[in-house]
Amino acid sequence: MDLAPWATLVGALFIGTALAGSSLSRLPLSTAMLYLAVGLAVSPLLFGLSQLRPERDAGAVTLLAEVALLVSLFTAGMKLGARPGDHQWAAPVRLATVSMLATAGFITAAGIWLLDLPIGAAILLGGLLAPTDPVLAAEVQVADDSDRDELRYALTGEGGLNDGTAFPIVMLGLSLLGLRAGDAWGWHWLLVDVLWGTAAGLVIGAVLGTGVGRLVLYLRRIHKEALGLDNFLALGLVSLSCGLAMFASASVFLAVFAAGFGLRQVERRATARAAHENVTPLATLDADASEDDKAATHPSRAPAYMAHAVQGFNEQIERVGEVAAVIVLGMLLWAVQWQHAVWWFVALVLLVMRPVAVAAGLVGTRPTAAQRGLIAWFGIRGIGTLYYLLYALNHGLSGTLGDTLTALTLSVVVASIVLHGISVTPLMALYQRALKPRPSHFAPTQPRSIAVRR
Repeated sequence: MDLAPWATLVGALFIGTALAGSSLSRLPLSTAMLYLAVGLAVSPLLFGLSQLRPERDAGAVTLLAEVALLVSLFTAGMKLGARPGDHQWAAPVRLATVSMLATAGFITAAGIWLLDLPIGAAILLGGLLAPTDPVLAAEVQVADDSDRDELRYALTGEGGLNDGTAFPIVMLGLSLLGLRAGDAWGWHWLLVDVLWGTAAGLVIGAVLGTGVGRLVLYLRRIHKEALGLDNFLALGLVSLSCGLAMFASASVFLAVFAAGFGLRQVERRATARAAHENVTPLATLDADASEDDKAATHPSRAPAYMAHAVQGFNEQIERVGEVAAVIVLGMLLWAVQWQHAVWWFVALVLLVMRPVAVAAGLVGTRPTAAQRGLIAWFGIRGIGTLYYLLYALNHGLSGTLGDTLTALTLSVVVASIVLHGISVTPLMALYQRALKPRPSHFAPTQPRSIAVRR
């Protein structure tokens, strides 16, 4: 591979995105659409700098998609500040369980009766397309842990949770296709993949996030140690929770999400709201090392400083991961056997199945009708779905069935990136305007002075 054109392309893309980022945020155009176009351009469709193929290169691309997804899940966990049991968790949990299962069931039924797929392939397709994406949904996620908007909180929590809750469905589909050892439909799948994997992943991540967060704060506040290198803390927590979850046969995605959430909860419990809001901005702290150390060891400001430093670094890595993963997605599209794509199926998933599943999942929860409509629309499919597809290809999905599932899956992902990318800016702008209180058309009546006769 010639390095010069790739170095030029990546450098120009990063600088262009940095210079035009604020302008792009006002246009009906997402950065993911730009990255997808770049990927298409470097494929054999235009410049021919790359010839990636889904089946042949699934191993290498799987690792890239997994890293981008894990970093994004950790960041999503850190953005969610509500404590466990708070009413705001009702909508995300229902979306990640009831709505996700309903979506997978609808897709499975369509795969069997409308697409003539074997039951294992139909279930696998349901597992691939049921989860929404935390990587490409930055515009509709909460901005920070203090953001309690029902719409943003529901979408952020859903994207963080359902990549883990959908994994057992993928494993079930692979088992039924004979691509994974185990007793499909049996006790091993139920007890290990579903119950143990979910519970153990959440516990491992929560314990690690909480324990590491408390240890760091103790060392900084009491001993003035463990200063700096918050980026190592972020990467270490992601990697450690991932590794321990693998050793325990638990859900890696739920473990990483819970680690981010656990670290945020340490900060929320350890500092008062006023101290959290008065933390010196990171840009200022980075410019002065002594001020940096003072903020990191201050009794009331240290928790918020730690959390903001870790989250800030993770968000930067998340952006780089998004660029790489979406460009690679675009590079794969030239090799997809598009004759197997069924475009009415794309519309069925995005316009019918998702809204019905959301309506079922949100029964009895707090979001308004407008918020439910936007939640139903912004069921973004992206890197999580790409990772699950590559995982299946890496575990033996091949031939005509592999080509069919690849075309069906990526057609939904590409349509989601384009349609949601075009609509997110205007729809969220309308939503934000609707939240603002309307000024009264009537001037307040001034009290009249009353003369009292004596």
